[in-house]
This record gives sequence, structure tokens and C-alpha cells, in this order.
Amino acid sequence: MTSTRKAPLPVPAPPTGAAPPTGAAPRLHALAGQLLGGPLPLRLRAWDGSVAGPEGTPVVLIRNRRALRRLLWQPDELGLAQAYITAELDIEGDLADGLRTLGSAVRDRGPRPSRLTVGDRVRAARTALRLGAVGVRPPAPAAQARLTGSAHSRARDRAAISHHYDLSNDFYALLLDETMAYSCGYWTGDGPGYGAADAQRDKLELICRKLALTPGARLLDIGCGWGSLTLYAAEEFKARVTAVTLAAEQAEYVRAEVGKRGLEELVEVRLCDYRDIEGGGYDAVSSVEMGEHVGDAEYPAFTALLHARARPGGRVLVQQMSRSATAPGGGAFIESYIAPDMHMRPLGDTVSLLEGAGLEVRAVEAMREHYVRTIRAWHRTLEERWDEFAALVGPQTARVWRLYLAGSALAFEERRMGVDQILAVRPTATGESGMPAGGRPGALREWYRDGVPR
Repeated sequence: MTSTRKAPLPVPAPPTGAAPPTGAAPRLHALAGQLLGGPLPLRLRAWDGSVAGPEGTPVVLIRNRRALRRLLWQPDELGLAQAYITAELDIEGDLADGLRTLGSAVRDRGPRPSRLTVGDRVRAARTALRLGAVGVRPPAPAAQARLTGSAHSRARDRAAISHHYDLSNDFYALLLDETMAYSCGYWTGDGPGYGAADAQRDKLELICRKLALTPGARLLDIGCGWGSLTLYAAEEFKARVTAVTLAAEQAEYVRAEVGKRGLEELVEVRLCDYRDIEGGGYDAVSSVEMGEHVGDAEYPAFTALLHARARPGGRVLVQQMSRSATAPGGGAFIESYIAPDMHMRPLGDTVSLLEGAGLEVRAVEAMREHYVRTIRAWHRTLEERWDEFAALVGPQTARVWRLYLAGSALAFEERRMGVDQILAVRPTATGESGMPAGGRPGALREWYRDGVPR
């Protein structure tokens, strides 16, 4: 069988008789090219003032030897992330551009070995010795999650959710728009007066219409976040909502908003694990970007719960991120610093699991490009109010979020991740779905016309 692996690009050697490169940057640039299988498409600027690499490309600033020591101990995505979080390594200019350039070069050169060879490690060690970078392993940044216990046990899930969502309500209020929706928006406009808050309200409107909410309808909102859907459904559609979250700060925030808006008769907030939700007969059940936290082994039980809580003829809407079959998690950085124990799967697998639980999937709407715009809006806010974020959560956590948002937008842009709204129903015993046979108003395009909710 003929191999399809691309031959590595040659690393330019110094001219015959030329002096070996001096300074940290030329040595590191040459070593990186050897490890990557081709010239590094970035410019390096080292702590000693030396520079190497093609002009006009993103500039990586290596501030001290500690960054190299960290990469010797952790020569992968996580090591690079740790060096960036601690500001031992930085990218001058646009971070997303630097990540895009490096990622493109790695993909163009084909697959590389999953582990460094002995020769790779020897060359790296020699360079590190010459540069004085050998030493004890630097400690991981304090922002790294440190969970214990069995994966997706109730206690560990509570700790994982708290790590991400209990960062503080003040932090998320600073990052998000006034809807406090921390999920993909639905962008129906491009004008100068249309922004992130409008896209979130359009998303909430779309969900409520897909769920066919009417005054008095019972909605179970699993993973309610800061209550964007809960509050919208109660205020705009007069639905009776049971909102469930495992994050204490979220529950406190939603309860306060319910009181401010006089929605006590319509909204009940429960601080509990989704596995502890009791009751049933809901007209509609929603799960907006909560299923990613459930886990692979636990997902069939989760879909069974969605089916059990909806009444026969009731609708279920799942908005959820997806990844390819070869990368079900969020990656080493995401799982260590953002969302521990996160699990995503291909869209088709999620649809199969929903149908396996007895739900009938009626429509799927891909929203990948919408997430690129949503995350970039959050990223702009972070950069524009950087000093406020750094003062609130500390410089390292602020840098965690800068890397997270820049990398996430790029992942959706390049189709390494997706996000979809999946609309399903629980059919009655005789197979009735309650969906209109002619497609109106069930057809997705009929919910919006010329960007205006109907």
C-alpha cells in the first residue's frame, strides 16, 4: 500500500563555511523547524534580543528561559498554553492570526509522530543546555483545574461546573451582553445597529418558537446558565419555567432576576444535578450547550431523561457543540483550564442517541458560523476592557480566556468544531408528533423571514 504521508519540507541549512547561528532565537527557530518537519512559519524574538524567522509573519516573543524549561517538560499543546498563560511566551499582534498560521503549517505538512523521537529529545536537550534552560519542572499555573474523584460522579461534576461557571457573576457580566447568554447567538442582521445582544435575543426567540411555547406552557430548562432562556420564555411567552443549574452563582443570579422582574409565579430555580430532576409532563424541554458536560458513558441516560421529562407530544430542543470522532474532548488546554471532563461527539452520534431514547428528531440547524461571530464579540469585549478583566480575576486567568476565545473562534471557523440546534419530539403512543404536517409553522425558515421573528 502506498503511503499518503507528505514528505517533510527541508529545513534550510547554513551555507558551507558559515558560522553557526548565534543567539537564542536562531537556535530555537532551527530546532522548531526540525521538530515540525519544515521551516517554522513564525518569527521568534528571544529574551537576549536575537530574532529569527521570516519577516512579515506573526512574532512569537520568548521572554525568558523558563518558557523553554516548561516546553522541555511538557512538549505539547498544554506546555505551550502554560507558557502563554504565565506570560513567559507571547504573540505580538493578533493572537488568532498567530494560531491560524501555525495550525495551517502543521496541517499542510501532514501527520507527525504522536511522540517525540529519542533524537528529537536529544537535540532539544542540547539546545536547552546551551541556552541555560535546563532545570526543575515549573509548576502549573494556578488557574489549572485540579479535580479528584471518578469522572462524572456527582461530586466531580459539581466541581467541574464550579470551576468554569462560578468564576464570578461579575466576570461574566463584564464579558457577556445584557442577556447574559453564554452560548451561540443567532445572527440575523449585519447592520451597524445590530450586535451580540440582538443575536442572543433572536436565538432565544427562535428556541421558544421551535418549542411552540404558549402562555402557561411548562418548560424545563436544563443547564439554565444565567437564565437567558428561562427569563425570555417567562417574560415574552408567559411560559411556566423550571430552571435547573449545578452552579451556585448562576442559581443566585437567576433567582435575583426573577425577583426583580416579578416572575415568581412563572419561574422556579433549582440548584441540583440534572440526574436529580423529578417530575415530568413538561410541554417542552431545553438543553442549551449543557450536554457537552454530561460525559460519553452518561449520555444515553441523559437522553432517556429528556424523553421521560417531556409529555407525549412534547418537544425537546438540544443546542450542542460537536467535534470529529477522533477528537471528542475539548483538547488538553480546554480540559485543563476551561471545561474539565467536557465531551463532544459528531452530530450524527448525538442524533442517534436522542432517537435511541425514543425521541423523534424533526429538524437540525447548523449554526457553526454563528458561533464564530459570537465568540469574536466576546473576544473584542475582553480586549477592549482588558484592564478590568485583569483586575477582577488576575492576569493569568485573563490570559487563559484570551487564549480560549481566540482558539475557539478559530476552531469553529476551520470546521474543527460545530454547533447545532436539534429539535425533537416525544411521540404519543400512537405515533402522533404534534408537528404541523404542512411544515407551517414547523419549517425552520418560517420562523424567520427577512431577519424578523414571525
